[in-house]
Amino acid sequence: MPEIIFEPIYKEIFPFWETISDADREYICRNSYCVVYPKGKNIHSGSECSGVILVRSGSLRLYMMSDEGKEITLYRLHKGDLCMLSASCVLEAITFDVFVDAEQDSQCCVVSGPAFAEVSQRNPDIRIFALETAVSRFSDVMWVMQQVLFMSMDRRLAIFLSDESARTGSDTIVLTHEQIARYMGSAREVVSRMLKYFASEGIVEVSRGGVTILDKKHLRRLAL
Repeated sequence: MPEIIFEPIYKEIFPFWETISDADREYICRNSYCVVYPKGKNIHSGSECSGVILVRSGSLRLYMMSDEGKEITLYRLHKGDLCMLSASCVLEAITFDVFVDAEQDSQCCVVSGPAFAEVSQRNPDIRIFALETAVSRFSDVMWVMQQVLFMSMDRRLAIFLSDESARTGSDTIVLTHEQIARYMGSAREVVSRMLKYFASEGIVEVSRGGVTILDKKHLRRLAL
């Protein structure tokens, strides 16, 4: 039965789980499924209602895209994180288009958007949880906007490299210039020029395998 698979998972992550009826809990479980998204797979496009996504392993990237195809990463989700913006039918106030890709091979649990929305109509606690989950991510979005609008490119790149190193626990950032540019909402040529400058200053070493940080203190000063 689906309940046997999903009940302990949802009991742990949904604070409203014990307050809703047995029938609603069973309905959510029955309308859930597990899936493994391969690296690079587009999971959610635009304003469709793909469902509420829980990351069990791997990572997902949420981004916006301009009419010209330029992307800007809003934030990334890792193990234990929940994606609510992929369920537009649950949060009707979210009217902008968001895209979600699997950044790595990712195992996820997905609750059907319409099913989650139906149960939330009967349970104010679920609506509050959905809204709070979405709002909690807007600080990440505002930080991205602040960087794009008000920070110099060298500072933005220093912040990105420092954050990636801290997140992965490695001094080598295994990303191409194109990927870094996409995450930062910039052009590959701009990123390449700035990395070349960082390399000339002895801050990083650039190779086909990625970017290796050589001088963390200098990089942190640039990020301040």
